[in-house]
Amino acid sequence: MRILYVINSLEGGGAALPVPAVAKVLADQGARVEVLALTRRDGRALPPMIRQGLDVRVRPGGERDHVDALRWLDRIVAEEQPDLLWTSLTRATLLGQLVGLRRRVPVVSWQHNAFLKPANRLLLRATRRLSGLWIGDSYSVTALTAARLKVKPERLAAWPLFAADAAAPQAVPWRPGETLRLGTLGRLHTAKGYDVLIRALAHMRANGFIPPAPFELKIAGEGAQRERLQAMLHLAGLENVHLTGFCDTPREFLAGLHLYLQPSRREGLCVAVHEAMQAGLPVLATAVGEMPYSVVHGLTGRVVPPDDPEALAKALECLLRTPDRLATMGQLARSRVLERFGQARFAATGAEIFARLPVRRAAIVPAVASPAS
Repeated sequence: MRILYVINSLEGGGAALPVPAVAKVLADQGARVEVLALTRRDGRALPPMIRQGLDVRVRPGGERDHVDALRWLDRIVAEEQPDLLWTSLTRATLLGQLVGLRRRVPVVSWQHNAFLKPANRLLLRATRRLSGLWIGDSYSVTALTAARLKVKPERLAAWPLFAADAAAPQAVPWRPGETLRLGTLGRLHTAKGYDVLIRALAHMRANGFIPPAPFELKIAGEGAQRERLQAMLHLAGLENVHLTGFCDTPREFLAGLHLYLQPSRREGLCVAVHEAMQAGLPVLATAVGEMPYSVVHGLTGRVVPPDDPEALAKALECLLRTPDRLATMGQLARSRVLERFGQARFAATGAEIFARLPVRRAAIVPAVASPAS
């Protein structure tokens, strides 16, 4: 089976990062996978794909030239005659559905995020039958896909996009006298809620909270919110919080922490949270996406409402008051994530989905004109 895997971009930290793991499972089932990126963006998702040995084509275009992107994708599909289009995120899915309909190629589509813009929700609901199978990247997103896109159970599957690795580097427990090391990974985007985290820290400082051990926080990521967040830190006088830029060694970063924070306004699975649990870290997260199902409140960390700096501050204070308990919570988190998201389960789920892939029923219509002609 020849699969063209169509993604929006090669941006690091987004839905493109799990592509190598997914492609490996598909290849193990006998598929040949080629990746098509509609635009490059920062390109940080490309090196892992190359290391996996994937063929990747990147369109030299932007994010709003949809007609040009449609023509580019249509031309490749006409030339390559794949057996399946596998699409990820809204733009790739809508364009892939149109090309699949024109060229009579079955389409399988990911849903990654617990949030959809109202216009995108309406569009995807209208075109839902053009994808033979919809896959949620977590159990929570799969349930949302059924509810908001009205996808029927026979055309829906869940494939949690995290394969826990028992050999991943482990965090070293905090010892008395050490500075507590807190961290978070992600794009500097409003969806990640780092402004909420800064407000929570400012609230703690204004209320005179003094933890039994000093702490520092590293926010690892890049994005359009950097200047705003830096200004907020400066205004609040939070000298123990640092914007450290994009991290290309996330496992090592996580292994150097004592506590992981994820203050997101919206998420799907959130790979970073599960990687933190894999590293043996307790997690303070918001109740969005898969996180409230993975993080057990009071046992493996704490869960608070999104966009609530006071609740976030209160939970963080609670964790910082007993730093000697963090390692125990982290080990419970590690056990939980290995049990729920082990590599064997990841591969078995992928094999089950592979067996459900729609079969191509007709030859591709010869290319005679562009879709816009």
